Amino acid sequence: MAVVLNTRIIRITFVILSLVAVSSTDSLEDDVPMTKLTQNVGAPTLKFFYCYSCGYRKTYEQYVDILQQKYPFIVLEGANYEPPGLSMFLSRFIGLLKMFLILCILAGVNIFEYINQPRPSWWTWCTENKIYACMMLFFLSNIIEVQLIQSGAFEILLNDVPVWSKLETGRIPQPAELFQIIDNHMQFDSKIEFNNGFAK
Repeated sequence: MAVVLNTRIIRITFVILSLVAVSSTDSLEDDVPMTKLTQNVGAPTLKFFYCYSCGYRKTYEQYVDILQQKYPFIVLEGANYEPPGLSMFLSRFIGLLKMFLILCILAGVNIFEYINQPRPSWWTWCTENKIYACMMLFFLSNIIEVQLIQSGAFEILLNDVPVWSKLETGRIPQPAELFQIIDNHMQFDSKIEFNNGFAK
């Protein structure tokens, strides 16, 4: 019986890790617009790092439309801003733990046997009310995960040089402000003279 439960837990863990790997690659493909580097060699690159859970994806898309009209030669890229440090680690850990617990509840596995503890009454309730317990666990853990990764970021980099930070200024730039920043950087770059491959 114990061998069957161990095999079941190993399979459940493998399924969880596979789902997380697939979902992380899918989210990367959705968040970052694909560009052909060979067609844009030497072109200026404007990168946006925004808080997806704050709803800034729509703002990013609006800026892309505006900027493509005014600066068609600039390569535009965007991605979710991942908060550094403990918040991101905790969010991913809670996501994995959530999936593990849901699978254990659905499979009827008593995880407390493996740590030599008596089965608590709340775990018995969860295994008897599987659908309700799984839905409650899923939504509560999602709320915690979103709170951990909500950074409020809207960071803009031009050729990998930071030109705007919502984390520092507390606001998103107006289009006119961003146009002025880009124009200033373009004028500065065009004034640099090169002598034998070196700036002077």
